[in-house]
Amino acid sequence: MGGEVLLRKVILAPSLLSADPLNIARDIEKIKGEYDWLHIDVMDGHFVPNLAYGPSLVSALKSRHDITSPIDVHLMVEPPENFIDLFLPLKVDYLTIQIESTPHAHRVLQCIRDGGAKCGLAINPGTPVEWVAPLLFLVDMILVMSVNPGFGGQEFIPQVLEKVEWLYRERTVNNLNFLIEMDGGLGLDNIQDVVRHGCDVVVAGNAVFGHEDPAQALKAMRNKIMEVFR
Repeated sequence: MGGEVLLRKVILAPSLLSADPLNIARDIEKIKGEYDWLHIDVMDGHFVPNLAYGPSLVSALKSRHDITSPIDVHLMVEPPENFIDLFLPLKVDYLTIQIESTPHAHRVLQCIRDGGAKCGLAINPGTPVEWVAPLLFLVDMILVMSVNPGFGGQEFIPQVLEKVEWLYRERTVNNLNFLIEMDGGLGLDNIQDVVRHGCDVVVAGNAVFGHEDPAQALKAMRNKIMEVFR
């Protein structure tokens, strides 16, 4: 970005992977009014070495009248073709697949879009960002993983910031309109850096729900973002 930061909306998306699984509704209530989206990780124990959440949680969230924010679902599953029909009927807002999880990413993304959701494509830290180049015209969002997927509480991998810069340039040069999202090890100590590099959507788990006051944690993060644009 050459040091230039354009004024833009930065979205805060708390990750429910770090919420108390026995008190998810309570934890969401704690951050009411402070978050923009809710981020849900779906893990199959195959693509990643962990199991987490599924359509029943998404259905419960969508059925609550007090939750009106977009629901952002990240499928860490293989193959995603076998899972998207479980989520599309729930009217999720964003449905993201991993580019490494299928040789038919174009087809799956098109199916997601045809099913009424916005489609996203995620890339792991060890995956070259250029892999997504042929699909940038189709996606609504690119999710740059800043940890290896599967578990919360991992340490941020700073080298992935180069991917965000590349995506920002490609979007600008080619007049595209996808969002750039980042997930993994994000918090007060690095949120300004990822925003300066071009990140539009910040997913934070432990930095929010691991804080004694999750709402205050989100407020502090938003204040940090505002400082970038001053």
